[in-house]
Amino acid sequence: MGGFTGQTDLSVSQGVRMMFYVLHPNETSFKSIDEVPDYVDKATVYFLVMLLLEVIISWAWKGKPLRINDGLTSLSAGIMSRLPDVAFRGLEVTMYIYIWNNYKLAELPWDSPWTWWLTFLGVDFGYYWFHRMAHEVNIIWAGHQTHHSSEDYNLTTALRQSVLQKYFSWMFYMPMALCVPPSVFAVHLQFNLLYQFWIHTELINNLGPLEFILNTPSHHRVHHGRNPYCIDSNYAGTLIIWDRIFGTFVPENEKVVYGLTHPINTFEPFQVQIQHCIYMWNMFWDTPGFFNKISVIFKGPGWGPGKPRLGLPEELPKVTGKEKPYDPQLPMYLQIYATIHFILMLGVYQHMFEAKLMLTQITLLLRIGYILLALTSLGFILEKKPNAAMIETIRCSIFLLLQKCDCLTTDIPSFEFICQIIFSICITFWGFQAIKRVVSKTEKHE
Repeated sequence: MGGFTGQTDLSVSQGVRMMFYVLHPNETSFKSIDEVPDYVDKATVYFLVMLLLEVIISWAWKGKPLRINDGLTSLSAGIMSRLPDVAFRGLEVTMYIYIWNNYKLAELPWDSPWTWWLTFLGVDFGYYWFHRMAHEVNIIWAGHQTHHSSEDYNLTTALRQSVLQKYFSWMFYMPMALCVPPSVFAVHLQFNLLYQFWIHTELINNLGPLEFILNTPSHHRVHHGRNPYCIDSNYAGTLIIWDRIFGTFVPENEKVVYGLTHPINTFEPFQVQIQHCIYMWNMFWDTPGFFNKISVIFKGPGWGPGKPRLGLPEELPKVTGKEKPYDPQLPMYLQIYATIHFILMLGVYQHMFEAKLMLTQITLLLRIGYILLALTSLGFILEKKPNAAMIETIRCSIFLLLQKCDCLTTDIPSFEFICQIIFSICITFWGFQAIKRVVSKTEKHE
């Protein structure tokens, strides 16, 4: 089993400061990689509290409620991106440890504040270049596009992460493995990610002098825009100074329209993750010439034969500011249903991370499989797919079966009892809907 295994308890103060990268070196320095806490996992409760606060404030102050379909899709992507970490240590840390063990040239002291601050800068610098290449190299963009596919901009968007991205990002941090201990690197890798959560909001405008140094909501809103002036800008993780140094900084000077230049128009979690991979695959085979095919992989997402590496800006779709996001209307009762079942699935997901050291590999795989099925089924409901009723009936039945086999047990007996009642009712409802659809379809063919 992998991931971080450090069991350090965080105070509420430390948890809040963790989300803004303001913990001290003496609080977050560890001798070995196994002592490093899973800060991302410990941040779950802070994610949820901040999300809830944003939803309430956005609705009460700006009259802008959260779109359930987009929000749940973003959270689903975040869960999918974390599932490999249940059983395996992240590729970034694994490769880092390998290079450290075999090729290090020097060993900076793990408990020195100088090492801590140097690593802070090194990780952020590496992230800038990874992030920039993720927009300029098509095969890396195939993973990163997931994060940009939301047409909303809120804290749920921050969690819309890619399953594939980590298989490219690791290489940008490897030079640090020649001298920086893995335990120090692992801390900053997590903090760099956590810092970027709070900047995904429209509730915070200008932060004054901090705008010159830090990546802020204003700067990152530009990065998520599909307006022509927003494209290929503001790649910063924590410090905006890299964009200012390397000429990719663009200030927010007009209303930002969010999302991809060509919206994907889906809430199905697997499509959100791999739709650009499918596009690349088709383009690769449709493009004539060996070197052109290689260019499909390694040049920009907008490239085509005869075009410059990053494509032609004039070919980008025009943005008027009046664009409406993809939003198939869903009855309120189905929005409530999807939200409740997502929360129930989130309980299974969170317990899996907390108890992963005590669960067998088979139990872990069964839970991962159930979570993927649940996300898929809820995505079908949000899309109003014709076969959603059948899949949801199967999903609810599998839940009860796994619970009966002690594969979905938790530490809260009442939770399990409540789930038995809820899922039994759901099987009846969705089973009836599935049968009714089959009968209706049969009558149409007679």
